[in-house]
Amino acid sequence: MAQVPVQTIHRDPQLFYWILIPITVVMILTGVLRHYATVLMATTSKKQDLPAIREQRALLRGINLRMNANVISAPSFQARKDYMVSNYEAGTFLKEPEKKGQAAPNPMTDPAAMEGMMGMMKGNMAMMVPQTLIMGWINAFFSGFVIIRLPFPLTIKFKSMLQAGVGTKDMDPQWMSSISWYVLCIFGLQSVFNYLLGSDNAASQMAQQMGQMGPGAGASMFGPGVDPFKQFQAESENLAVLAHQYTLEGVEDRLLQTVKV
Repeated sequence: MAQVPVQTIHRDPQLFYWILIPITVVMILTGVLRHYATVLMATTSKKQDLPAIREQRALLRGINLRMNANVISAPSFQARKDYMVSNYEAGTFLKEPEKKGQAAPNPMTDPAAMEGMMGMMKGNMAMMVPQTLIMGWINAFFSGFVIIRLPFPLTIKFKSMLQAGVGTKDMDPQWMSSISWYVLCIFGLQSVFNYLLGSDNAASQMAQQMGQMGPGAGASMFGPGVDPFKQFQAESENLAVLAHQYTLEGVEDRLLQTVKV
């Protein structure tokens, strides 16, 4: 059986020292600077008052009851459900019960919401500006260079991802361009940043994106423009229609059936 010939490209070994290593070092240093810049620009979180904390914990308590309903007995679940549903509908857990049923305030007029939006804009600026500058630097000085060959075979589907900026059709997908190495560093340096800066760092772009996708990192559980009373009503309906099935119901009979000879 004929073997596929290995493609060999004669390249200058100095490319490894003058392109690959500088890009990697610059990416690491930029991540460290971005972390400390984000820390300096971060606003001090304000302490929440007791009614706001009770409002959040009450909704979490209902969600936990619904998600773990089958691990408690039927009388215990019914007692908890009746208590939560009645208080949800009455608005007992609201931070401001007198505003029950009123329209949600405009987030643009809420100082806390504006402060959260400004913090998000600062984080995006600290992430986008360095990446734009580095991308321009690589395009200006290192565009079109093939710098490394991966030690494992790849299919043709990886060609567009690993050979960005190199206009060749017959090159083996194992070869990687300088721009592709930059993109790989963006998503592959997370463990390095965790080692240098700790797990809770602002240098990892992936971690920042996941934090922005989450429901308000460090902010209130009820985001701007969200009516807490409507959230309580929705959770009350979810609990009311939940079909409870105790996990340990009839466990003795099931156990005896498994050991019966």
